[in-house]
Amino acid sequence: MTLVIMAAGMGSRFGGMKQLTPLTDEGEFIMDFTIYDAIYAGFDKFVIIIKEENEELFEEKIGRRLRKNGVDIRYAYQKQELPEGFTMPEGRVKPFGTGHAIMCAGKIDDNFGVVNADDCYGRDAFLKLASYLREAKDGEKAQYCMVGYQVKNTLSDHGTVSRGVCDADADANLVKVVENKKIERRADGVIINTFDDGSVAELAEDTTVSMNCFGFTASFTTYLYDMFVRFLQENQADLSKCEFFLPSAVQELIDRGIADVKVLASDAVWQGVTNRADSEIFRNFMRGEKAAGVYPQYLWNVRD
Repeated sequence: MTLVIMAAGMGSRFGGMKQLTPLTDEGEFIMDFTIYDAIYAGFDKFVIIIKEENEELFEEKIGRRLRKNGVDIRYAYQKQELPEGFTMPEGRVKPFGTGHAIMCAGKIDDNFGVVNADDCYGRDAFLKLASYLREAKDGEKAQYCMVGYQVKNTLSDHGTVSRGVCDADADANLVKVVENKKIERRADGVIINTFDDGSVAELAEDTTVSMNCFGFTASFTTYLYDMFVRFLQENQADLSKCEFFLPSAVQELIDRGIADVKVLASDAVWQGVTNRADSEIFRNFMRGEKAAGVYPQYLWNVRD
């Protein structure tokens, strides 16, 4: 099985490339733990989506070392290129979103998972993802899945986070997922989402959210190009800022009756670095995990 890791983001809230910022005493990156846990769960191929100009840096920091440890890695490039008939807005440097990132990975022939490079999902997520994908098929409806987290377990202590808020039916099939860009816990303990227009809504602690941890059959990549073109057509007036989010692509396929998306509930606690101040929290968490034997002191036998 393949795991696609989205690593082309710019880390605007972090203030740099958090994908390649060492975050443990041993100099490891979040992506090291992602790949280690995914291999443990049964994934054996990895596609890392990056900006082409960063390939040499990724190879120096990540690729060469993991290949020496027998990990099968290739890169795909999320380029600032648009389909024929559309013009790239002058000055835009931000990628066109997570849905566009997976489109840039090209056709993937086996069942595959998708995760962010800068989120540490926990081993439980990959075990559940792999278990589902071993049996998932493209039938009358494609069988996709999403690992769902409780929003209370996905917050940063140092600012807002972006999460897809989810509704599921009685059979744990995803009905609706809406990307929300400014979720946080207020000083009074209440979790809120602030919308683009400034309005605010409270969220229950156990609200299911997407962390962009999805599982797909091979069919998914065949739909993305046409969906991206329609997205550009609908957002012609906002091409300098708009983003084609992965949850939005998933939602379209649900609405069109093309796919069912099973929500795999997890009570794992997200570990990540949305903001730079999260770094020390992550470092301390991994010290504890290593001391408890969850991870070895050094994840990889070959460290150079």
